[in-house]
Amino acid sequence: MSTLVIVGAGPRATGLLERIVANAPELLPVDRRLHIHLVDPHPPGAGRIWRHAQSSLLRMNSMAEDVTMFTDPSSTIEGPVRPGPSLAEWAQQIGEFEPYEPPADPGVAAELAALAPTDFPTRRAQGAYLDWVFRRTVADRPKHITVTVHRASVVSLAGPTDGPQEVRLTNTTLLADQVVLTLGHLASAPDSRHQAMADFAARHGLFHLPPAFSSDVDLSGLAPGEPVIVRGFGLAFIDLMVLLTEGRGGRFEQDGAELVYRPSGQEPVIHVGSRRGVPYRSKTAYRLQGPPAPLPRYFGTSVVDELLDRPHRLEFRRDIWPLMAKEIGFGYYHELFHAHPERTALPWADFLAAYDRLDWYSSALAQLIGSAVPEPADRLDFEALDRPLAHLEFDTAEQLQKQLRDHIADDADRRSDPAHSADLGAFLALLSLFGQLPRVVSSARLTARSLAEELDGWWSGFFNFLASGPPAFRLRQLLALSEAGVVRFLGADIRVSADEATGSFLATSPTVPGRAVRADALIEGYLPKHTPARTDDPLLRELHRVGEIAEEVVADDTGAHRSGLVAVSPPDGRILDPTLGGAPHPRRRALGPHTNGRAYAAFARPGTDAPAFRQNDAAARAILRSLAEEACLPVPGR
Repeated sequence: MSTLVIVGAGPRATGLLERIVANAPELLPVDRRLHIHLVDPHPPGAGRIWRHAQSSLLRMNSMAEDVTMFTDPSSTIEGPVRPGPSLAEWAQQIGEFEPYEPPADPGVAAELAALAPTDFPTRRAQGAYLDWVFRRTVADRPKHITVTVHRASVVSLAGPTDGPQEVRLTNTTLLADQVVLTLGHLASAPDSRHQAMADFAARHGLFHLPPAFSSDVDLSGLAPGEPVIVRGFGLAFIDLMVLLTEGRGGRFEQDGAELVYRPSGQEPVIHVGSRRGVPYRSKTAYRLQGPPAPLPRYFGTSVVDELLDRPHRLEFRRDIWPLMAKEIGFGYYHELFHAHPERTALPWADFLAAYDRLDWYSSALAQLIGSAVPEPADRLDFEALDRPLAHLEFDTAEQLQKQLRDHIADDADRRSDPAHSADLGAFLALLSLFGQLPRVVSSARLTARSLAEELDGWWSGFFNFLASGPPAFRLRQLLALSEAGVVRFLGADIRVSADEATGSFLATSPTVPGRAVRADALIEGYLPKHTPARTDDPLLRELHRVGEIAEEVVADDTGAHRSGLVAVSPPDGRILDPTLGGAPHPRRRALGPHTNGRAYAAFARPGTDAPAFRQNDAAARAILRSLAEEACLPVPGR
């Protein structure tokens, strides 16, 4: 009998378990029993992020039809494809999918019964779907595989490379032949900058919240009417906005064509700013109006092969981004020309023939687009998208409030109007990049400077800003809160300082020169950056202390970059163990956003050949083969 321990039982663990179950008929002989232990203090399937025990106001930023945990014909995997329903399909036919178990929460049951494919579900609804996926996977397992769930935490892991691994839980100890860490999104203790702010707040009796997961934080220390500075304007801010307004009894009501906010009187006054000074672009709420673009065209396998064969080290903005930008542009203009030809001035075939020949940043391409797309608002402009407040200054704070309200309203309108479906074409092309981008990242060909500043820095932020925003209705709620005076905009490139003279936090922005906002409360409204040295996970903390995991470090003549990610072998997730000279550990793996796999999402949009599914399949097959080899059994498929 073999034993596998999976530490973490959220969606990544569920996806790995599904691939183990799918591959077992080929790679695990029926006379070889496998016992799988999943260890997590939170519910299996949903895990911490999607657990039911959180506010019913918090939602996903994906439509129900865009969420699946199952492989499909687009999946380029070695193992078998086993299709299953998306969240939307499951909700529509919930009683027909085994094992059927109605949601215990009547609110979740009612939501699922009424859920439309283009709705943005609550996180509780997603948790119910993930719970079902987990239960279905366990029910589908072969009889020689058993699964046990432990609602506990792992505190230590020890054992020789050629023998059983001792996995010590808070309430028992397990012996394992293989161990996989699927820990999900992790937090860390505050870094020196945030700790300095925390110390300042403690000295002066102020409220300070370092980067954190919004659904887990205690906001009771913020008094009604109290000014609070929020640094960060992404999804974490949206959650905070909801919890501090509707979560405190306020109501949104429709007044004719306008959404208005009726305060409860318990809300603080939220002053928000960030590097860009604007919220993330909202998700589209429509489908393509034309045929899907045939992707990839400019960033496919052969192109990446050529990139990786170049003799010099790669720079992301110089070598890779122009190809990616051209791919996104192809998706955008393919939809514009096919769905809205009246707004173009050339036949698609003529435009594409010229587009194929031209580099993204060439003046000739700019001229082509200018002549083929007469209306500037119909042209794709990454620079304007990325920094909409760049070079803008306002004399008064009220001028900035109006500018931001106009910007937010325009974005919400555009992402809700199928006339602008070219934006969805760009979004789908953006997602297609992840078919090949992981190869570039794992190739170790990027310079340290480019990895730090351009990939983990600019690209990560730009992708999240453009593709991971809230649904449009959240931006309309933000507008209503702004009109009600509950939310105030600070501007771009904000600076927050600790003013010892007054014992308060001070926020300034060059968007409104000379303006300063003082507050006794500061929230760092963005997700924590994980690092093994400061991790809040007890197992990673212990493994790092004894030197059995390492942070990814890239160093060359351009500098050194510490990513904060656990170093693994990306194809199958084997942990690179410093005690083995940095070689892959034969019995330990790690998968997910805490590794240098670069945060592949645990679930995906159907039909996108999701990288996480590919990695799950590769890891599952490697685990099963390792277990078979240990038993001195012939390994099928070789």
